[in-house]
Amino acid sequence: MTIKKILVVDDSPTERHVMKALLTSSGYEVITADSGEEGIAKAKSELPDLILMDVVMPGLNGYQATRTLTRDEATRNIPVIVCTTKGQETDKIWGLRQGAQDYLVKPVNGPELLAKIAAL
Repeated sequence: MTIKKILVVDDSPTERHVMKALLTSSGYEVITADSGEEGIAKAKSELPDLILMDVVMPGLNGYQATRTLTRDEATRNIPVIVCTTKGQETDKIWGLRQGAQDYLVKPVNGPELLAKIAAL
């Protein structure tokens, strides 16, 4: 699967900016959303090739949004990589159980993220 379009879902403007800069400089088209709800809506309308999902957000958290996306017929084939400050092993297990393909702890290591994207 060739990844071209990536949806970054994060409530932090700084995190969205940093991720967008990293990804666009590597040739990816980047769409952003600042909440779980907006992330689900944009995933359905834009059908990105990959979703990078924060967990700690007001309203629908990243676990809930990931579960919704991976169980929806329209978005179930879009891989989700959780990118969050929640670094406990139980957090990671829970994220993967919601349907996430992978789990990265912030601050995200740019080369590691790009390698994970290239491996999809």
